[in-house]
Parts: sequence; C-alpha cells; structure tokens
Amino acid sequence: MTKIYPSAQAALDGILRDGMLIAAGGFGLCGIPELLIAALRDSGVKDLTVASNNAGVDGFGLGQLLETRQVKKMISSYVGENAEFMRQYLSGELELEFNPQGTLAERMRAGGAGIPGFYTATGVGTVIAEGKDVKTFNGRDYILETGIVADLAIVKAWKADPSGNLIFRKTARNFNVPAATCGRICVAEVEEIVPLGSLDPDHIHLPGIYVHRLVQGTHEKRIEQRTTRKREAAQ
Repeated sequence: MTKIYPSAQAALDGILRDGMLIAAGGFGLCGIPELLIAALRDSGVKDLTVASNNAGVDGFGLGQLLETRQVKKMISSYVGENAEFMRQYLSGELELEFNPQGTLAERMRAGGAGIPGFYTATGVGTVIAEGKDVKTFNGRDYILETGIVADLAIVKAWKADPSGNLIFRKTARNFNVPAATCGRICVAEVEEIVPLGSLDPDHIHLPGIYVHRLVQGTHEKRIEQRTTRKREAAQ
C-alpha cells in the first residue's frame, strides 16, 4: 500500500474527528506543516487540543485554526508572536497549558518512546509545578511530567522516499521529529519525494516506520521576523 496521497485533504481523509489531540511540528514559521494546517481548517473539525511550540502568527499556520475557533486548548511554550493567541488566552476563550520548551520537546519524545512520564528540575518552585508530583533525587527536587501521545501528528520535511523516511532541512528539524514520533498516526508533508533507495541511510532523520501518510506540495516559506539594514555606499 502506498503512503503517498495526492493532496493534504486526501492525506487527512478518514482520520479527523472533533476533540482530537494533535501534535504539530515547527517553530514559529520554520518547518510548519502549512498545507496540512490549511486542510484542517477547511475540514471544519473542532474542539481540538494542539501540542505545538507556538501557534505561528496571525492568519498563517496554526494561527488560522485559532481565528476559526477550531482549537479549544493549546499545549505550548510561547505565544508572543500571535496577537489572536494572546487575546483568546487573556480573555479566557482558549485553554493554555504552558510548558518550558525543553519539557514540551521531551514530553513528545517520551510519548513516542513509550515512556509515560519523567522527572525534570525545570519548573520546580514555579506555577509550572503546581499540582504535579515532586520527588527529591540527590538532594534536588524534580517534578513529574507526562509523555504526550497524540491522536495525530502533522509535520513538515524537506525530502522523503516512498517508505516515509524523512530528511529535515537545517533548523526545520526543531519539533518535527519528536512530534512525529508521538502521534498514533503521523502525516508528513514534504517538498520533494525521491525514489526509494536514493536517500543515504546515515542522513535520514526520521525512519519511515513512524510515518503513515505523505503528501508533496509547494510551500510559501514566509519570513517571521525580517531584519534589514541599509546598503553601504560603494567606495
């Protein structure tokens, strides 16, 4: 059976339902599964819980799902670049479970590895620790964090082969690898699908065993923060 689907909508067909927990790769606008997010928006699925480092920006990426009120809860590390995210949270319209960035990545990785929980010193003595089990190891307090196992993982890669082996380009690896592993079903969008056997095994970042469906597409590649300087005058 092929893993390759003709469109993002087709790749999500038969998977979506209201109330799902979705793990989404990406960091800001870097390496986000923009085609799959747009397909989620168009599907009308609602009451979603989304585990992602952030929610992109207003009107693009996961920000689209916030604008259409399809997300009821975010599990995130950062909200600063998305005004609608901040507005919904501060007004009580959106649930938010804050996670330190490394903790969120490890929660996804742990879920993908079959580890139900782990102890970390990050967040001890802060609101992050409220209601969590605390244990002392070698004289230092640690809090229990649980692994994340998502109903669906959506990720973005640079290259794939038909078996679903993935290569991510530079910093676009970010949260994509742990997000992919923690999904019961993983759908990946890629820039290019190459013939089977053409990828160097040593260059593969995510084995195809984790990937259930693939879609190839064209991506916008927006720049989240553009910084420029005046051109120096010619000497």
